Amino acid sequence: MSRHGKTRTITLLLSFVCSLLLLASLPGASFGEEKAEAPPAESASWLKDFNSAFAELLFFDISQGAIEVEEVDVHGQAVLDEQGNVKQKQIAIPFLLAFLLAGSIFFTFWFGFINVRGLRHSINVIRGKFDREQDKGEISHFRALTSSLSATVGLGNIAGVALAIQLGGPGAVFWMLFTAVFSMTAKFSSCTLAQMYRKENEDGSISGGPMYYLDIGLKHIGLGPFGKILGFTYATLVMMASIGGGNMFQANQTTAAVLSTLSLPKSYSLTVGAVMAAFVALVILGGIKRIGLATSRIVPLMCGVYVLASLVVILGNASKIPEAIGLIFTMAFTNNAFFGGLVGVLVMGVRRAAFSNEGGLGSAAIAHAAAKTDEPVREGIVGMIGPVIDTMIVCMMTALVVIITGVWDNPEVLQGAADLDNTKKGVLLTSAAFATVIPWFPYVLTVCVSLFAYSTMISWCYYGERGWIYIFDHFGNSGLKTVVIFRLLFVGFVIVGATETLNNVLDFSDLMILSLAFPNIIGSVLLAPKVKELLTDYWTRYKSGAMHPERD
Repeated sequence: MSRHGKTRTITLLLSFVCSLLLLASLPGASFGEEKAEAPPAESASWLKDFNSAFAELLFFDISQGAIEVEEVDVHGQAVLDEQGNVKQKQIAIPFLLAFLLAGSIFFTFWFGFINVRGLRHSINVIRGKFDREQDKGEISHFRALTSSLSATVGLGNIAGVALAIQLGGPGAVFWMLFTAVFSMTAKFSSCTLAQMYRKENEDGSISGGPMYYLDIGLKHIGLGPFGKILGFTYATLVMMASIGGGNMFQANQTTAAVLSTLSLPKSYSLTVGAVMAAFVALVILGGIKRIGLATSRIVPLMCGVYVLASLVVILGNASKIPEAIGLIFTMAFTNNAFFGGLVGVLVMGVRRAAFSNEGGLGSAAIAHAAAKTDEPVREGIVGMIGPVIDTMIVCMMTALVVIITGVWDNPEVLQGAADLDNTKKGVLLTSAAFATVIPWFPYVLTVCVSLFAYSTMISWCYYGERGWIYIFDHFGNSGLKTVVIFRLLFVGFVIVGATETLNNVLDFSDLMILSLAFPNIIGSVLLAPKVKELLTDYWTRYKSGAMHPERD
């Protein structure tokens, strides 16, 4: 078979797989039409089985059920079984979350706490003091950062944090922040490697990220076949995560928020989805330069609006700030059975941080690979500021608002959210918290949700298409020639996400996103000596004064 024939065959197969996944997940074609929905268990049952099997593979309980706590109700009373004995519930420690945290801690010590000593330098680089127009790349350090932030600052910052507090208590916030500190170094590692092993395409654009440094980097240290396997694995996972969590989930929840706020019937889902799809297409068809331009304006705006609104609520309850902070620290170490004990609270915080800032997942490195610089370490130092903005600022704002207003354990609010899915429940909790001070805030929150989701979609499309290019470049070097197919699929799935109930697909995409950590951390640990060598050289030159902004 000719190269052209192989390329065409692979394209058709991938398109078929995407279509099969879509058809299997839908209870019926109901674009914009009101109809009864099939129960989630009957929709895509094979996908549900796959999710369960995949979860057992990478998310198995490393404690093997050894951690148990007594089950209590919302009033703190023991829950009894039929024999009158106190029920026990197991607290699982998912392997991949433990693996992710362990990797982040390793990088922090291996690179000598560069997340702390390089913080000031990071800010100066982001401000443009070290920018050089002649350096290779497509976008500035600042736009690379905003592009990666647009993928991480999203619904998780609004809904996820509120839900984590409701399920894990205020103590989960402490572990969320704890994890974010180490996530900074994991991002430093990924973004540095992305610059070290990026590829310049025929049209002058840049392709980079974990699939490239796993492939090329491991080949340089004599592990070529293993690196190729990890590269293909990562590229496949990032494409699926892009279509699911980075697209359909965002569209689905944004549509729900818009329809709820404006009291519109479900038949308007298609209209909302079509509008979102049009705006997404407007940006992604222009590539990373247009994405960087859009996110450099959207990200500061949406973060500014959200943080400002949060400060209004927090300062309006200033007297309760010490109590809220006290709860965060004391409940982080309290063996409270209702929240799963100490381990349950810790796991909930680590899980939220992993979804929030994507530290260790490597996805942000795909955007940072396109930055204009001839110093890979410099972009790594820029990338590590992401968790500070995403988790330590934006997520912390949500956490303080939810805790200070008391919404996290308000029986009336929780009762009203009982029948909602987790994300909608999280949005409701956050909205209710803001409404205690700003009654009309649900409208502002809907705008924030829409902006956060939109920025997430355009960045995740870029991540997914880089995975597509990596794979198809192995078949007649046709990645760039066929990437428009992925973009069109992505735009189409925006409408699908807005108009359908996709429980199993969204569970699948969550698994894909977190699973990115597995190949990324394995390869990054193997390449850590290479990064440390560059870091030592860079930091020596920087501290010696040989790297003045005006001369660099």
